[in-house]
Amino acid sequence: MVLQTNPPAWRTVQLAELAEAHGFEYVWTFDSHLLWQEPYVIYSQILSRTNRVVVGPMVTNPATRDWTVTASVFATLNEMFGNRTVCGIGRGDSAVRVTNGKPTTVRDMREATHVIRELANCRAVEYHGSTIRFPWASTSELEVWIAAYGPLALKAAGEVGDGFILQLADVDIARWMIEAVRTAASNAGRDPDTLTFCVAAPAYVGTDVAHMRDQSRWFGGMVGNHVADIVAKYGADSSVPHALTDYIKAREGYDYNEHGRAGNTHTAFVPDEIVDRFCLLGTPDEHIAKLHELKALGVDQFSVYLQHDNKEETLRAYGETIIPALRDAVTARS
Repeated sequence: MVLQTNPPAWRTVQLAELAEAHGFEYVWTFDSHLLWQEPYVIYSQILSRTNRVVVGPMVTNPATRDWTVTASVFATLNEMFGNRTVCGIGRGDSAVRVTNGKPTTVRDMREATHVIRELANCRAVEYHGSTIRFPWASTSELEVWIAAYGPLALKAAGEVGDGFILQLADVDIARWMIEAVRTAASNAGRDPDTLTFCVAAPAYVGTDVAHMRDQSRWFGGMVGNHVADIVAKYGADSSVPHALTDYIKAREGYDYNEHGRAGNTHTAFVPDEIVDRFCLLGTPDEHIAKLHELKALGVDQFSVYLQHDNKEETLRAYGETIIPALRDAVTARS
């Protein structure tokens, strides 16, 4: 499950508790400290009130947070609660753009991944010309998963990430991107099967298709920000699938004050077809069918963006029907 840390903070904690009760294994949050409340403070409360779920940002970035501070936060939470954190990281979007900043370079993202992982795994690392480590950390273990869309970022995910986060559930695009990450891992001498592949997208369980689309259209706008960067860098005729790049041609700006919100006013350019392809909408059986398609591509985890007006019902449907069906299918094959 992926949440925004909107006030009140205890509502986020409550949803995390509910997610664990329904069988979810990870609780992620956005990480944009100006748009929403500080997630790392909330993680400590989630961890103190749950027993099993892993928490982390989807995603943090190397620009707005000092890398050593980020590592210290994760290591402290792990020492307190027993290695129940994960770090999702990308080049930066809403957290940097609301201050008129820009996403970092892929190189900085790669270096930040290394520094954060080494420190949070109780190892020494070179940083700004000094060799540093946390003398107080002895048991912390942390994986760093890289969120990516563009060719260079996908390459980095395969070469240095412990996992890959793809924030859209289009089966064709997922196939292309997962293969790009796996190829990069193999070319770097890594076993691609050691990486965790995570797909994250809005999931809405219901029958009113028009309403579900309107509640999820914001996601196409969010993804469009990253796609616009790819088109600006590589051009519209790059190797990136046209299914991902064509729909942003009608995009006209973006208001980060409405970032990730259902019903926002600047995502009318996102067509119904893209909403259907990028998200999981419909009955439990329709969710199960698409999740099986993603699993067949090598997806290990599906994370539900829960930014709509049907949070509890969607969680209930996943807990009572969808998650058990997927687990039964795994058990039957084994």
